[in-house]
Amino acid sequence: MKIKNLLVALGVTLGSLTTAFHAQAAEPEYTFKLHHFLPPMAMAHKKILQPWADKVMKESGGRIKIDVFPAMQLGGKPPQLLDQVRKGVVDISWTVGGYTPGRFPKASVFELPFMAASAEATSMALQEYGEEEMQDELSDVHVLALHTHAPGSLHSRGELLKTSADVKGLKLRAPNKAMAEAFDIMGAAPVFMPVTQMSSALSKGILDVAALPFEVVVPMKINQLTNNHTLVSGDRGLYTQFFVFSMNKKTYAKLPAELKKVIDNNAGIELSRHIGSLFDQSEQAGYDITAAGGNHFYTLPASEAAHWKKQMQPVTDAWINDMTDDGLNGQALYNKANALITKYLQQTGS
Repeated sequence: MKIKNLLVALGVTLGSLTTAFHAQAAEPEYTFKLHHFLPPMAMAHKKILQPWADKVMKESGGRIKIDVFPAMQLGGKPPQLLDQVRKGVVDISWTVGGYTPGRFPKASVFELPFMAASAEATSMALQEYGEEEMQDELSDVHVLALHTHAPGSLHSRGELLKTSADVKGLKLRAPNKAMAEAFDIMGAAPVFMPVTQMSSALSKGILDVAALPFEVVVPMKINQLTNNHTLVSGDRGLYTQFFVFSMNKKTYAKLPAELKKVIDNNAGIELSRHIGSLFDQSEQAGYDITAAGGNHFYTLPASEAAHWKKQMQPVTDAWINDMTDDGLNGQALYNKANALITKYLQQTGS
């Protein structure tokens, strides 16, 4: 009797294990494509996007599988990623909002010179601002998170840039419309291009200076193509880019409630904070690797940084006026974005 009971118990255990194995091995109910523009060795792919996809799969019990395609593997160019997700060419995309100038005019306040703080604080500010002020601009997609990278620096093939006069006449990569206008005011020759084109542009002499964060310097080998780096000190940096991590609305809508909850649990301001924090950490790591290579660094003293900010102020004034001309309260939007950054800067202590 004892042996029989043991076998029965063992049979139940084996049966349970078999059921669990088949459940785990079963094909996912939903397979989605996540498309982005950076190479697979980039921090955003390795530490943000792929882990996010893995976490969603785990928390959905294997019912949702997300295949991540880096480096525009599914075709197109970085500025097309938003339309790819909007049209359902892909299910999810991650891209820079500023690659499509004029598409997110309200969010472009975060791109203004000397607006951004740490990526963590600025990302949380952008997420709250987006939820409250950008519903119209974001209505074509289901937003997972809005965030920024850490404030960018200047990386030069030539002399170390120490004053605003040093940038005059240089071909300087502009990451977005606002910074193109700012560099133009300073007498540089701004060249607008996505980050993916910078390595080639620097090696061919199309660019003299690259504006970007240290986080992406190493994977794009910018530290090998430039040898002088100019940083801005203080709690507000030179500039940042804002990113849109979004999902096709129909893709989200077709999910049952319990799987929508999995997506929702991996979206919103906590995701924005997490992404921003990773960008801040990777900024320091990129700086350290660049410094270990023997490159040269210069941090603008407060007085010179204030001079740069004053020179670039017309860009901010023009943004406020343009928004007001479009029927919005430009000053109020600017004040709100600025106040939110200050709020989260104090909250995070970053």
